[in-house]
Amino acid sequence: MAKKAVATLRSGVGKNFSRVIKMVKSKETGAFFFKEEIVHNDHINDFFNEKEPEE
Repeated sequence: MAKKAVATLRSGVGKNFSRVIKMVKSKETGAFFFKEEIVHNDHINDFFNEKEPEE
């Protein structure tokens, strides 16, 4: 399934999107986890600058 997502990002309209991965630290356990999304190239900095909601 991942191969199909990556292949569609390389052709046509998909060139305007990127897969971004951010490492986030859990406030409850202190463990790290990864947040992954496919976002438009114009919004990559917004993805990395957004704060995680406090629980």
